[in-house]
Amino acid sequence: MRFVLLCLSSLIGLLLVTHANAQESSERGKALVVQYCSGCHEVGPEGDSPHPQAPPFRKLSERFPIDALEETFIGSIDTGHPGMPVFKASQDQIDAIIDYIAEIME
Repeated sequence: MRFVLLCLSSLIGLLLVTHANAQESSERGKALVVQYCSGCHEVGPEGDSPHPQAPPFRKLSERFPIDALEETFIGSIDTGHPGMPVFKASQDQIDAIIDYIAEIME
């Protein structure tokens, strides 16, 4: 019985730490997209993008499944496209941005 309680308390602790880490990552992702992307894209949970051809981040799932965003962002953020500033992102930054987008996706 003592072993079961120890395992359960360890599991609960691990889940709390994992949730806190995911929340921190999402907050870092939000800060990055506000800084680098919000000039053209709506990066929040509602509203229209300032640039009419830039999709709101919450609607990116209409174009890309969430599990494909990492590869998409590596190409787009790293190399850019006409009218989009180049943003050299580390893997940690890309992961944080994806965590944030997953949180606000419709």
